[in-house]
Order: sequence, then C-alpha cells, then structure tokens
Amino acid sequence: MSDTNDPIVIVGQARTPIGGLVGDLSGVSATALGSTAISAAVSRAGLEADAVDEVIMGCVLPAGVGQAPAR
Repeated sequence: MSDTNDPIVIVGQARTPIGGLVGDLSGVSATALGSTAISAAVSRAGLEADAVDEVIMGCVLPAGVGQAPAR
C-alpha cells in the first residue's frame, strides 16, 4: 500500500426519514430522498459540493427503484 498525502476523511452524515407504507413520503423517490440527505451532509460540513470526491451510502429495499439506486 502506498503512502499518500491525500487523506481520506469523513466530514459528515445525514439520514432520511423513515416513512410508512403509502404514507406521506410515498410520492418521494429514494433517489430524491438520498439527494436531500447528501446535500444536507455537505452543507452541514461547510463544504462546497465540488470538494466532495465520493459519497458512500446505503439503501435497504427501496420501493420502485431496484436494489441499487446509487449505481
């Protein structure tokens, strides 16, 4: 493994609300909720969006968007 001067850092986190079946969030896609969470985490960290190289997120059984909407 090579040594680099570009450290990996975790600058923040956010989560989406949990909704019920056919509840208030049923009309909002998993990708829209994920986008909101990412925007909030970046904003809270005080970063510009172009400073972010990678986002790692998880999604358990999203309805209507397949098994891996982050792809």
